[in-house]
Amino acid sequence: MFRRETLASVQECVLRVEEFIERRDWRGLRGYLSSWPAPDLAELLAELDEEEMVIVFRLLPRELAAEVFAELESEREETLLRHLSNRKILEVLLELPPDERTDLLEELPGRLAQKLLNILPPEERREALELLGYPENSVGRLMTPDYVALKPHWTIAQALAHIRRFGHDAETVNMVYVVDERWRLLDDIPLRRVILASPEEKVEAIMDRHFVAIEAAADQEDAIHLMKKYDLIALPVVDRDGVLLGIVTVDDILDVLEEEFTEDVQKGASVVPLGMSYTAASIFTLFHKRVVWLFFLALAGFMSGNVIAAFQGMLGRALALAFFIPVLIGTGGNTGTQSATLIIRALATGELTLKRWLTVIRKEISVGFLLGTALGGVLYLWSYVWKGDPRVSTVVGLAAVFIALFANLVGSLLPVALTKLQLDPAIVSSPLITTVMDVTGLLIYFGIATTMFH
Repeated sequence: MFRRETLASVQECVLRVEEFIERRDWRGLRGYLSSWPAPDLAELLAELDEEEMVIVFRLLPRELAAEVFAELESEREETLLRHLSNRKILEVLLELPPDERTDLLEELPGRLAQKLLNILPPEERREALELLGYPENSVGRLMTPDYVALKPHWTIAQALAHIRRFGHDAETVNMVYVVDERWRLLDDIPLRRVILASPEEKVEAIMDRHFVAIEAAADQEDAIHLMKKYDLIALPVVDRDGVLLGIVTVDDILDVLEEEFTEDVQKGASVVPLGMSYTAASIFTLFHKRVVWLFFLALAGFMSGNVIAAFQGMLGRALALAFFIPVLIGTGGNTGTQSATLIIRALATGELTLKRWLTVIRKEISVGFLLGTALGGVLYLWSYVWKGDPRVSTVVGLAAVFIALFANLVGSLLPVALTKLQLDPAIVSSPLITTVMDVTGLLIYFGIATTMFH
């Protein structure tokens, strides 16, 4: 078994699997793979060619095959679905949790997704279609209808018998839910409380009617904040009338967090989010996702050239000013990026709310002034030692103060403004902040120089 240790260990496992296949030793191969964890098997399948991958997958036990299938890249999933029999596909689909089955149907081409829907039994097909009917990135797409529900008039003994009967198919039994005759959610109860209660007690006797739930149409980020705030392992999902539809578990939330973090990192580098793994993206997809922002930033870069051209007369009178352009515009870009990164993260984690934007302004003005003063003092001394011209040194020092102050404000207020407009603040990427500060920094620098050398 390999554990991501070295490429050599992966290749050794691949060679051993190929030896089993060449000898047609299916029993030996099945025994060799049966004890592997699903993530390791998914890595192995990614290294095999299509024919070998299909052979290995067919030999896996039904439950393990479903776990491995859920770990595969979408391209590999498609390949398997095109080569497996309808019976094997049905086995895998029925073993997949409903939320993962929905993700699969979303990612597949239309004709293949329709084929899978037709294979499913009527109840599972209706369930899949209901989940697919929720808006993209909504909690409804994330939830699973596999949970354990109790009635308030049951005894604890009846409740435990019900849990034993239906708990095997539930996503989690750490938390059970109490519903009325119309299936409206009344409470959520930890399993521990049920087990420790007297068998003759009623379920309603151990209810406190304090629970946290979320509507199915809500955004997935709202579910993340609720689960984090109340330290939940499962979050019940209801409709507008309070009817319990399903639950969202912490493992689903972790998947969403990973996807959102990946998107934010890509946006922060001025890349349109791929919406897939890097390995699954084609060359044209990577080109298309990157070229849009690069064109925009290249065009914006011409503005810096126009500013320098507008002040070429000033540079002719004091050529030494040109030597400090790179360090000053670099200072503005770096300061703005630092501020934007801190604010975006604070907004994402819920530490900072829009109601506190005045606090942000006051704090960032103070921080920007301190940063600018420190940098301005250093640049004043350095430029004076280098060029020996007090007027040039004064311009450089003052420019550093005002550029750092302005960059701090821009970097902190832009994410807040975008959030207020219900836009993703992650688009305030490092290259964008740098480009904005290139132009404004030059204007500040030459504005001060014009006043000083007038």
